Amino acid sequence: MAVFPQRLDSPLAYEVARALLDGFNRHYRLFRAESAAAKQRFEAADWHAQQRAQRERIQFYDLRVREAVRRLETEFRAGEQPMDVWQQVKLHYIGLLVDHLQPELAETFFNSVTTKILHRTHFHNDFIFVRPAVSTEYIENDEPAAAPTYRSYYPTRESLVDTLVRIVDNMRLQRPFEDLPRDAQRVVAALGARLAPTRLRANFQIQVLSSLFYRNKGAYLVGKVINGFNELPFALPILHGEDGRLRIDACLIGEDDLLSLFSFARAYFMVDMEVPAAYVQFLRALMPRKPRAEIYSALGLAKQGKTLFYRDFLNHMRHSSDRFRIAPGIKGMVMLVFDLPSFPYVFKLIKDRFPAPKETTREDVQAKYLLVKQHDRVGRMADTLEYSEVAFPRARFEDELVEEIRRFAPSLLEISDRDGDGEEEVILKHLYIERRMIPLNIYLQEAFEALRAQPGTPEAQQALAQVERAVVEYGNAIKDLVAANIFPGDMLWKNFGVTRNGKVVFYDYDEIEYLTGCNFRAVPPPRCEEDEMAGEPWYFVGPRDVFPETFGPFLLGHPAVREVFMKHHADLLEPGFWQGHKERILSGDVLDVFPYERERRFPVH
Repeated sequence: MAVFPQRLDSPLAYEVARALLDGFNRHYRLFRAESAAAKQRFEAADWHAQQRAQRERIQFYDLRVREAVRRLETEFRAGEQPMDVWQQVKLHYIGLLVDHLQPELAETFFNSVTTKILHRTHFHNDFIFVRPAVSTEYIENDEPAAAPTYRSYYPTRESLVDTLVRIVDNMRLQRPFEDLPRDAQRVVAALGARLAPTRLRANFQIQVLSSLFYRNKGAYLVGKVINGFNELPFALPILHGEDGRLRIDACLIGEDDLLSLFSFARAYFMVDMEVPAAYVQFLRALMPRKPRAEIYSALGLAKQGKTLFYRDFLNHMRHSSDRFRIAPGIKGMVMLVFDLPSFPYVFKLIKDRFPAPKETTREDVQAKYLLVKQHDRVGRMADTLEYSEVAFPRARFEDELVEEIRRFAPSLLEISDRDGDGEEEVILKHLYIERRMIPLNIYLQEAFEALRAQPGTPEAQQALAQVERAVVEYGNAIKDLVAANIFPGDMLWKNFGVTRNGKVVFYDYDEIEYLTGCNFRAVPPPRCEEDEMAGEPWYFVGPRDVFPETFGPFLLGHPAVREVFMKHHADLLEPGFWQGHKERILSGDVLDVFPYERERRFPVH
């Protein structure tokens, strides 16, 4: 338990706290300005600038932390100040946050800056914010010019279309719609399928967040219909039509649709929020199954997402007793993967050495993970949380796992009582954390076993349907990655996972490349019989050459898989498919990848 001073008697402590908060305020001002500018980029259909801004904004936080560290060291010699002064700094800082509009983000910024200055390595500190000190409940800017977090509308059944038109008009998009009343009628018809048999109650209303959510080529209006005790979440994707005018493309309804829209496998949104905690609270009501950590990350506040994830993890550790183990499945050549069975995430370490034929380095692998973090993940690449110097209780690690780390990643392992509490810890110097999924090869294997064990039964038919869904989804995943200028590299089933709603997602990034950096070739015909029988290629293979025809033997060994794959995705085995997409991307096209099924789209005319 921290022992704080009873008197605030250090004038320097207040000045340090004020300078620290100035650093955070500058960060959030720049972050918010970049997010707000997404509206103008969307209106101008400047998709390349939108993607560039999404990549660059990810770097904002670390830049502002470094700026704050430099200022505190230069002006206050902050690293030389005693702990008594730093404890007073924290108390002053809490006082400064009482009426702040982003207190939870400012607390995290305090942690980031102070741990760099004082060289503390993990969250065993008496003076940082291990738990939030300032409430985020009911924060609202009461200034007359401030936009509310959300707006409420009170239509009758007869005025629903007019109300929808007014809701969209209030977003003040500076580009005309093709036919907004037509789109509003379509939305009301989609919502009406849920509302038709229901009596409208006294509290019938529509609540809509005041800012649009921008990502890639879309803008999303997010809200909920309230009627009696029922709440119906919805989101309206707004896109540019072929003639440049705007159109509402679909009506996403219910928690599952919104979970897909805000998926951990998609790029972060650009959204202008003065009070982010209020946005998170509103979104959490729409998606109660989604952790707050993931919502903060989806809004571009990835550092806050990491902070909340770590707090959730520590809480889970306190209320569980199982042990970390080597993760089930085929072991990778580059990453060592372990998990805690009761916790829905996996932990990944980069090995110190990689066996042939892998020709890569730790720095290369880290660069690939950063590429994925900054790229539009189009719902097909799992987001990762990256941590350094993470401490776990040694007693919670299986001995076999510790030996595995000692053998393959000894440079990342320290076992000690670094914090001096008498308990030995496993300290990992660098790791990635991802949402746990069922590896696709295991998912298929379970279906194959059911097919063999119960041929001709309803269970076998169900297993066959499972294979078909998985293979179709696998091909769709690759095609979505291709549209986003990503070549997965290693396309084996084991490098893909199945989410809880059946979506196939890629999660092994050490061989990932930009599609535009690859050379897709056809296999030259053999010159003679010896060529045909040779174990090695008879033709030259450059470092970036890819031969799609050769994918088949590695992927299509099972007849049921081959039949489905060739029916739906035979084009993936043709160089022309890949080369055609490469040429379109090089010509400047930004391809559409929708966070909902194509059949959900409203008719174009």
